[in-house]
Amino acid sequence: MKYIVVGLGVFGASISEKLAEMGNEVIGVDISMSKVEAIKEKITHAISLDATDMEAVKNLPLDDTDVVIIGIGEDKGANIMAAAVMKQMKVKRLISRAVDPLQRTVLETMGVDEIIHPEKETADRWAQKLNLEGVVDSFEIDSDFSIVETKIPEEYHEKTIKELNIKDQFDIIILTTMSVSPSKNELGTETEKASVNGVARADTVLYKDDIMVLYGHNKNIKRLLEEHKKFKEGDLG
Repeated sequence: MKYIVVGLGVFGASISEKLAEMGNEVIGVDISMSKVEAIKEKITHAISLDATDMEAVKNLPLDDTDVVIIGIGEDKGANIMAAAVMKQMKVKRLISRAVDPLQRTVLETMGVDEIIHPEKETADRWAQKLNLEGVVDSFEIDSDFSIVETKIPEEYHEKTIKELNIKDQFDIIILTTMSVSPSKNELGTETEKASVNGVARADTVLYKDDIMVLYGHNKNIKRLLEEHKKFKEGDLG
C-alpha cells in the first residue's frame, strides 16, 4: 500500500519507519528540512513542503495514495489546516493525530475518517492496524501475535461462533464482540460508539457491522481478513 505521512516528529517518523519496514511505500512530508534529512534513508521518499499550502500539496501523488496520515502534533493549527487541505483534495482515507479533546472534536466535525492519539506506543499499533486491511484497531502482543478489532463481515451475519468454526479453520480465537451504535460528539457531529458484550461463547451470535475482537498469530489474522476481502469482492467460488 501507499502512504503519505505529514509531520515527521517522533510520532510521524515512528509510524513512517514502521510502515516502510512492513514493505509499504511511504512518503514522508515535513516543512523542516532537518527532519526530512533525518528520515530520507529509512522510507521510500521524504519531501520538504508546507502541507497547509494547497498549491504545494497538489505536487504530492494523492490520487494513487491509499492513506494520508496527519502526524503534526506540536502545532494544532497546522494540524487542522493540513487536514482541511487533504479533505479538499478528496484523499481516499484521511487519518489525523489529535493531542486534546477539542482538537479531536474539530477533526471529527471536519469529517476526518479516523483520529490518532499521541502516545509513542500508538505508532506501532497504528502501523499494525494500517498494514492489515479491515482492522479497526490492534494491539501487538509480540512480533508474532496480536489482538485485533475488525468489523464483522456480512457472511458472518446471524451465525454463531460455533457455526463459523473460526478456531479450527484459522487457529484464531474470538475474545468478545462489540455492538456499534450511532452517537454524537460535543458539537453534535454523528460518530459511532462501541459497547463491549462480554466474553464470547460458542453460542454467541455475530451481527454484520458490529466488531469482533480476535486473538491469534499475525499471519492467520491476515489470512482471515483476506478471505473477508475476497468474499466481499465476489472472488470466492
